[in-house]
Amino acid sequence: MNLPFHIVDVFAEEKYAGNQLAVFRDDEGLPGELMQRIAKEMNFQESTFITGADLDSLVFKVRIFTKERELPFAGHPTLGTAYVIQKAIVERQVEKVTLDLKAGMIPVTFSYVDGEADVLWMKQLNPVFGETHPPEPIAEFLGLEPEDIDTDWLIQEVSTGVPFFMIPLRTRDAVVRTKINREKLAAYTQGTEAKAPLVFCREPVYPENHLKVRMIGSTGEDPATGSANGCLAGYLAKHRYFGGPKVDVRVEQGYEIGRPSLLYLRSEDRGEEVDVYVGGKNVMVAKGEFI
Repeated sequence: MNLPFHIVDVFAEEKYAGNQLAVFRDDEGLPGELMQRIAKEMNFQESTFITGADLDSLVFKVRIFTKERELPFAGHPTLGTAYVIQKAIVERQVEKVTLDLKAGMIPVTFSYVDGEADVLWMKQLNPVFGETHPPEPIAEFLGLEPEDIDTDWLIQEVSTGVPFFMIPLRTRDAVVRTKINREKLAAYTQGTEAKAPLVFCREPVYPENHLKVRMIGSTGEDPATGSANGCLAGYLAKHRYFGGPKVDVRVEQGYEIGRPSLLYLRSEDRGEEVDVYVGGKNVMVAKGEFI
C-alpha cells in the first residue's frame, strides 16, 4: 500500500492550533473498513479520504471518518480537505473546488494573499430547524444551573447535515464551567435527532470577535466544529440574534483544550431558505505516506 497523506490544522490562525485533520489520497480503492481502521490509527477527530478527482470540473469525491464511524458531512474536514486539494493536487490558484460528500455537493471557495490560500469558505446545506427544549434538563447534562442558560433565546436542534443542540448561555463564565455529564447526555438524547451540544455566548476572549463557543460531545471536546458552527450561523440569522436576518461574525472555540480556533460565519435568512457559509484559515503541518 502506498497511501500519501497530509496533516493540516483547520480554523487555525497559526501552526499547532485549530482542529487537526489527516487527508489521504486514495488511488487504490481502499475498502471502507480499512479507511475506518486508518482513521482510528491517526486518532484525530476526523480523517478524510479523497477517492476520486475530476480535475476538469474540480469535483472531488471524499469520505469522512471519525475514530468510530463514517460521517455524511463535517465542517473542518471539508475545509481542510479542500485546502490540501488546492495545495497538493491542483497546485494552482482556483476560485472554487467542490467536494462530493455523502451529504451532497459542498462547494468551497478560496481567497488568496500573496499567492497563498487565505480564508476558505464552504457553503453548507440549508439548515433544518428541529425541536426546541426546556432549559432544566439541558442544564443538568451540561453541569450548569438553569439560570446559566439565556432564556431570551430558544434551545433548538439544528442541522446542516449533522444535527446539534444550539444552547445560548448568559456568560463566558458559564461557557467555561460547562462540564458534560455523559450518562445524562446519553439518556436525554435517546429520543432526539441531535446528540451533541454547542454552547455559545456573547462574551469572547478577544474584543474583535463576537461569540465564544464550545462543542463537547460524548467522546470529548472538539477544538473547532465547522458543522456545528454552520448550524449556529443559521440559528443566528433565523432568530435575529444580532438584530437582523444577516450575520457576519467571528467565533472563538478550542481555548479550554489548548487549541485556539477562529471560525468566520456568514448567513442570511431569505425566508424559505437560510444561506450558511463557514470560513477559516488552514496551516499545513506535515506530509508522509502509509506503507
